[in-house]
Amino acid sequence: MTCSLASTNARELKMDVDLPDQEAPEFVTLRSCDDFEFIVDKKCAMVSGTIRTMLQSSFLEAKEQVIRFPDIPAVLLEQAIEYFYYKVRYTNSTEPYPPFKVHPEMALQLLMVANYLNT
Repeated sequence: MTCSLASTNARELKMDVDLPDQEAPEFVTLRSCDDFEFIVDKKCAMVSGTIRTMLQSSFLEAKEQVIRFPDIPAVLLEQAIEYFYYKVRYTNSTEPYPPFKVHPEMALQLLMVANYLNT
């Protein structure tokens, strides 16, 4: 099974990640503060402890499968989502994995986002 990521609102990002062929993937929508929506495989989104807690609770986010991040801009949320897919792809992998690239000018802000997302 292939896991793909798509975003709406003028940007498109696609990533392929091989997932076990157990069942059809479920998707969750992550919305940035500047109203970009990212449709993400739920298994990949659950890399984040914060998102996992929201989706496994009785909160509105769990019912709607939409999580809004009023303080995270799309450029940072997109990078965090790329890391979710990277983590799923390379966890328990026997092949060497490439370094996860982060633009130096985004590093501090991305670190704060990663801390909030408990990633």
